[in-house]
Amino acid sequence: MLNELYQEIIVDHGRKPRNFAVSTQANAILEGFNPLCGDRLTVYITEKNGVVDNITFQGSGCAISMASASLMTEAIKGKTIAQAKELFQLFHQTIMGKKNTATIEQLGKLSVLTGVTEFPSRVKCATLAWHTFMGALNHQQQTVSTENEQ
Repeated sequence: MLNELYQEIIVDHGRKPRNFAVSTQANAILEGFNPLCGDRLTVYITEKNGVVDNITFQGSGCAISMASASLMTEAIKGKTIAQAKELFQLFHQTIMGKKNTATIEQLGKLSVLTGVTEFPSRVKCATLAWHTFMGALNHQQQTVSTENEQ
């Protein structure tokens, strides 16, 4: 039953992603690409006084990629940069299979994506938006590619 709920959330966010828009106010923008699956997105971050005031994305990809980007924007908006980076670390460790019950509880709604750990080829789909977000925060200029992820 829980797996069905998780699947519903992923399908919902995949089909109707939240914060799916180009932002003209963004002060950090970066593209990400997953050549394995064909996912391509751009993350737009508006940071004010050390807080992620707004975050949007636009692009196309599989349901997992779109759902992950959508859920990420919901989770990160309004957080401090430090909190957002901590959430990235928590999410990344969990998706890479280093999870425990406390970690999954800390992820909240993002925990619906933890099932991808059972499908290694889908991990890159789930992490693309997150690595793109981190690259944008670090003012990286080069497109993020999942071929370079670790």
